[in-house]
Amino acid sequence: MSKSRSPIALYLSLPILSWAFYDFANTIFSSNINTVFFPFYMDEVLGTDEVRQQVASTFISYANAVASFFLVLFSPLFGVWIDNTGYKKRFIVWFASISIFFTFMMGVFAGIDFNTAYAGIPLSLFLVVVSFVIAKFFFNSSLVFYDTMMGDLGTKEEMPLISGFGVAVGYLGTICGLLVYLLVSDGDFHRAFIPTAILYLIFSLPLFFFIKDKPIPKEHRKKIKFLEGYKEIVQTFKEMKKYKAIFTFMIAYFFLNDAIATTIAMMAVYATAIVGFTSGQFIILYLVSTISTVIGSMVFGYITKSIGARRSVTIVAILMTIALFVAVFATEQWMFWIAGSMFGISLGSMWVTSRTLIIELSPEHKRGQFFGLFAFSGKVSSIIGPALYGTVTFLLRDYGTIASRIALGSLIVLTIVGLIIHLQVKDEENT
Repeated sequence: MSKSRSPIALYLSLPILSWAFYDFANTIFSSNINTVFFPFYMDEVLGTDEVRQQVASTFISYANAVASFFLVLFSPLFGVWIDNTGYKKRFIVWFASISIFFTFMMGVFAGIDFNTAYAGIPLSLFLVVVSFVIAKFFFNSSLVFYDTMMGDLGTKEEMPLISGFGVAVGYLGTICGLLVYLLVSDGDFHRAFIPTAILYLIFSLPLFFFIKDKPIPKEHRKKIKFLEGYKEIVQTFKEMKKYKAIFTFMIAYFFLNDAIATTIAMMAVYATAIVGFTSGQFIILYLVSTISTVIGSMVFGYITKSIGARRSVTIVAILMTIALFVAVFATEQWMFWIAGSMFGISLGSMWVTSRTLIIELSPEHKRGQFFGLFAFSGKVSSIIGPALYGTVTFLLRDYGTIASRIALGSLIVLTIVGLIIHLQVKDEENT
């Protein structure tokens, strides 16, 4: 790879453009299914009163936790596959295709009335939830290979530009995906599922066709053992004890990411069921939050450069705490507008600051291992937060909307715990 490519030449090269379009494609799935229309659908079908709204919240949060659990179970094996075979695109094609198929089936099942219910839960809804768990698991699995593919697209110096370009194109995917709302109006939210699957497929095609794998020759491959991936994590974990600062931050990030992952999954149903947003108003709120995320990412890039990543993470954690506090006590829509915008800023900024801090704290020859554990920590934490939220809403379901407010309040506790642990992080020489 040439080191002299201009940013425009870099962005317009076919491999990088094709790679970035997959970010566009999978962000359509993430925003449409995970954040907006699946929660809307669940609340529409189940949330006929305040108690059942909390049951809907429990279903959504547990479905997200189950998908994350399977990802944690299999992600160490994915790393072994990558290191041993060199295949990345091949796995993305398979995993994305399965995710697209089950996203499509969510729409098919939701449109069928089986006239069958168990414990008041329609069979169609059960099949939609199962399809969602499968679609989200394979969506998240494809991202493990997608993120690793970035290293094949340019020089080390070009990585920040390539990474930033992918994120920017991904945010455009959010806006494109929300156009599906025009087909939905304020009801029959399952109508968004099939168009989302189609868009997910269309914008995945450039990566499918224009990027080539660089497989490791078969004679250099070793037999893959499932447990090897876990042994690598245990080994990395043992070595991290030599690096107290980065180890401490990993624990802090676990709690901070808990709050982030849960808020992303639950914000739609909370805004509509608890604060009183219509689905159309929430779409506008979500767009504004996305714009806030973009602005926050850019601004905190400069802040991080100026005051350092450690202090920047502290500021972002405080901002998250304030945003969640406002959301918990929001009785008027304008209060949630403030909370949504603040959380949008902190969401983008947490990615910028935490990744930079990992680079600052880790020695270069071990950076890959630490980033692997950083990702693993994020996946594990995305089980705990939704499971906690779902348990609170289920146990307190008879108390109506107060259950969701207490569940969201539990995320404030997680954020404060993460902030307190992060304040123990000391700058170390990354040697």
